[in-house]
Amino acid sequence: MILIEEPGFDISAMGEGAVLFHAALPLRPGGQQALWAMAEQARGWPGMAEAIPGVANLLLVFDPDRTGAAEVAERLARAWQDRPAFERDPVVHHVAVRYGGAAGYDLEEVARATGIDPEDYIARHLAGVYTVGAIGAQPGFGYLTGLDPALAVPRRDVPRLSIGIGSVIIGGAQTAVSTLTAPSGWHVIGETDMRFFDPAAARPARLQLGDQVTFHREDFA
Repeated sequence: MILIEEPGFDISAMGEGAVLFHAALPLRPGGQQALWAMAEQARGWPGMAEAIPGVANLLLVFDPDRTGAAEVAERLARAWQDRPAFERDPVVHHVAVRYGGAAGYDLEEVARATGIDPEDYIARHLAGVYTVGAIGAQPGFGYLTGLDPALAVPRRDVPRLSIGIGSVIIGGAQTAVSTLTAPSGWHVIGETDMRFFDPAAARPARLQLGDQVTFHREDFA
């Protein structure tokens, strides 16, 4: 049920204990960062249990005995209009990738779908500076925004039962690195030895919201 609908965003109730804020695409400049800042603010609101930012959206889960959907929606609308700043210096992660062949078995298909030569596709993927727009789907999995629109392809109609940990993947208008071996509908264009989630580490997830990722080509022994 839609609680608030305004130019540029809407807020919907998701059952009795959650609301979903959805920003219209394309996001205004700084819009994704504003969502991250709103999530940080919301964690301090009365009755709040979780604040989960996605790409162009924010899910708030709350205790309905302490607050209500209408009150949370009003707070969200005011926060969006205030456009809070997200203050954290991003970490830049440089990721070595082996593209194509057995490591990136979907590269040829993706290149054909976009009408781009495979080597040009790789070059354009390497040229990007990507931002971690959201974390989810897998532990520590970062949805990377900033993909060249010419490289975008829809996710697979039938997901694979398994792609390997470290797979460099394309899904719609985003790229990412798989943090574990799992089913996926994304296209595999390469692989990396860098690991993005280690449950034994002091900070298990390598990526944080707002971090930046660059890729460089490397052959592995």
